[in-house]
Amino acid sequence: MTAREIFTGRLVMAPMTRGTDLPFRRLANEWGAAVVVGEMAYAHKTVGRERGDLPLLRRHPSERVFGVQLAGKIPEVMAEAAKGAQDRGADFVDVNCGCPIDEVTRRGFGASLLTRPAKVAKLVAAMKAAVSIPVTVKLRAGWADDEPTFLKVARAAVEAGADAVILHARSRAQRYRRAADWSMVKALVEEVPVPVVGNGDVFSWRDAVRRMEETGCAGVMAGRWALAKPWIFREMAERRDIELSPEERLAVLRRYVDLCREHFQDDAKGRDRNRRFFVFHQDFFRRYRRNATADAEAINSDDPRSWGEVPSDPLEAWLCRADLAGVEALARWLVDGEECEAPPVDADARRAVEVAALG
Repeated sequence: MTAREIFTGRLVMAPMTRGTDLPFRRLANEWGAAVVVGEMAYAHKTVGRERGDLPLLRRHPSERVFGVQLAGKIPEVMAEAAKGAQDRGADFVDVNCGCPIDEVTRRGFGASLLTRPAKVAKLVAAMKAAVSIPVTVKLRAGWADDEPTFLKVARAAVEAGADAVILHARSRAQRYRRAADWSMVKALVEEVPVPVVGNGDVFSWRDAVRRMEETGCAGVMAGRWALAKPWIFREMAERRDIELSPEERLAVLRRYVDLCREHFQDDAKGRDRNRRFFVFHQDFFRRYRRNATADAEAINSDDPRSWGEVPSDPLEAWLCRADLAGVEALARWLVDGEECEAPPVDADARRAVEVAALG
C-alpha cells in the first residue's frame, strides 16, 4: 500500500501520547476511522535490552490501516525500530519531528529536529533502507513563531525518500494556543511532490473537506476533536452531522471502558489502568456538546468547549464534567460497577486529569 493510497481523501487519527492507546483506536475504528496512528514510541525503547515502549507497536487485528510513530535521533536505532514496527504489522512508520514537550525535545527528539534538516534526512534514509512500507514525517511549522523551517525540513526529508509529509500548522512555541495556519499546508503542497496531510483545528467533517479543497492536501489529520467525538470519522464517511443523545453518548464511554477491560484485563491492576485511561479520555469526551457544529459555524470560535447547548439533561450534564468528584464517580460507575449518582458540582474543584497527572 502506497502513502498516496493510505492518505488520499482520508480523515486520519493523529498520534497522541495516551490518546491513541489501543482500546481507543479500536473505538475509533468502530466509528469509521480508516487510518489511525499509535502513541509516539521512543525508538530506543523498542529495541535492544530496554523495550518498555514495544507494546506501543502492537496492532489489533481489527485495525484497517495502522501507523507507528517513532521518536529518536540516531539513524541506526530508528531504522531498527522501523523494522520492528513493520514486522509487527504496521502499514507505515512516521518520524516524529513535531512533539513540543520539553522531556522529548531535551533528548534531541521531536520538535528539536525542526532546526536540523540534515539530521532528519539521515533518519529517513536509514529507515527507508530498512523497511518496505512507507516512511512519513510529521512536522510542526518551526521551532519559533518567526522562524518557519517546515519547507526546508520537508524538502530534506523527501529528498531522502520520505513518502509523505504531515504538517501540524503551528510552531513548537505556539503549542495549541493559536489557530493553525493552513496557508502553510498549501505552501507545502506546492513545494513537495509527495502526499501532504494537514493537521490542526479540524473540529468537524466540514473542516476536513474544506481544508482539502482549499489547500490541495491529500488528507487531513484530527487529534483533540477525534478524542472528544470519535464518531467524527463516521461523519466524514457519510458527510453528515451525528448528534448523540445522552444515553448514546454514555454507551460510547461504556464501550471504551469495555475495550480497556479486554486489553488491560479485569483484575485489580487492570482496573487501575482502566481508571487512569478513562480519566484522561473523559477530559476530552466531556467537551462534546450537541449542536456544536451549527454554533461553531455561527460564531466562528476556535474553542469547541464554548460551542453547543449547555446541557440541561442531568446525565448529559454529568458527562460534560471534568471535576475530580464528577469524574471519579463516573469511573466508579463504569469501571468498578458501583451504583453511583452525580455528586454536587464544586465550582472551585480541580480537574480530575490534573490531579491524576500532578497529584
